[in-house]
Amino acid sequence: QLQLVESGGGSVQPGGSLRLSCLVSGITLDWYTIGWFRQAPGKEREGVSCINLGDGSMYNADSVKGRVTVSSDKDKNTVYLHLNDLKPEDTAIYYCAADRLVVPQTGAFDVRWEYWGQGTQVTVSS
Repeated sequence: QLQLVESGGGSVQPGGSLRLSCLVSGITLDWYTIGWFRQAPGKEREGVSCINLGDGSMYNADSVKGRVTVSSDKDKNTVYLHLNDLKPEDTAIYYCAADRLVVPQTGAFDVRWEYWGQGTQVTVSS
């Protein structure tokens, strides 16, 4: 049974950084793309970043380009989302998701992803 568990959220001041973790279990990581999404209060969920764990290809949403990176540690079955220069508008619940068919490219966030974690809260405030 595939499970995704996010951690690393918290409160941070504008300009700060956070590293979110997505611990993945129950799958062969190389077969999947792991995506990061967020949902702010009163707003629709939006894609942030994704990485294919087989070939390492990545894709970031335009709204966060230059401020986020995604990485993985296969020995730890973990995918990380590095958030830098955080702004109040980055406040949201951040989710990781997994899918075997998604390709990290334009439109990756618009398809239905198969598996989801429970989310971790990120709050950016002074």
